[in-house]
Amino acid sequence: MNNIKVILKQQGRSQAWLAENIEKSYVVTTNYCNNKTQPSLATLYRIAAVLEIDVKDLVGAVEDNK
Repeated sequence: MNNIKVILKQQGRSQAWLAENIEKSYVVTTNYCNNKTQPSLATLYRIAAVLEIDVKDLVGAVEDNK
């Protein structure tokens, strides 16, 4: 499982924004965010770079401040 959706929420960014910035379709990105599919390692690093976070934050425990 990954924390993409939680981190996007914390940063105030949308899944559509992420899809555009990682050059993936909205559907693929939504599947990543909802943990229906997992990105490849290369894509995970790309997501981390776009979000300006360490890749460990995408797969480690992240507190969701609702």
